[in-house]
Amino acid sequence: MVKVLEKLGCEVTYNQGQTCCGQPAFNAGYRDEAKAVGQKFLHDFKDKSYVVGPSGSCTGYIRSYYTEMFDNSSDHLLCSQVTKNVFEFSEFLINILKADDVGAVLNGKATYHDACGALRECGIKKEPRQLLQNVKGLELIEMRESETCCGFGGTFAVKFEPISIGMAQSKVKNALETGAKYIITTDVSCMMHMQGYIDNNRLPIQTMHIADVLASGW
Repeated sequence: MVKVLEKLGCEVTYNQGQTCCGQPAFNAGYRDEAKAVGQKFLHDFKDKSYVVGPSGSCTGYIRSYYTEMFDNSSDHLLCSQVTKNVFEFSEFLINILKADDVGAVLNGKATYHDACGALRECGIKKEPRQLLQNVKGLELIEMRESETCCGFGGTFAVKFEPISIGMAQSKVKNALETGAKYIITTDVSCMMHMQGYIDNNRLPIQTMHIADVLASGW
């Protein structure tokens, strides 16, 4: 992600002291702990720069829940300032940098999985596809039910393992039906879940993050 952003003229800095956005704790019901981690996030990124993340899940959580979490608190104004500058990687390229062709090259067929956080919480659908359509050598084929969850869902995969695996099976089956070599998505959590199913069943397909795709070939 840094490689692509720098190629497009961005000055990228990385706060070595940053930690989690707090979503795992929030989803597990630990709201006070999530707020404490979220408060640290706000202060880690208070310099008014864009905050770009390779995860629609994190981005969506920050946008959807921080405002309510920090309403009527001492960090209310800081929250408003930071959250408006938080973007998922592909939407930042398309909507802020206005860049849909980064000169990437990747030969083969691919299909795209709409990660839940990116699609449902951030409304990201056309941006990744627009970027992938400009990757030289890549043939993008839509799979059936591309918007259906892969089954990870954070702690859902732990609490409801059989259902989670069944959902991964359906998702990977739909991807294989397209003849694709790659399943591309915006979120590493989805990749981890689908790749685990792929590896355990020795299937002829692999997951790729869109940042890795866009950094290929140059």
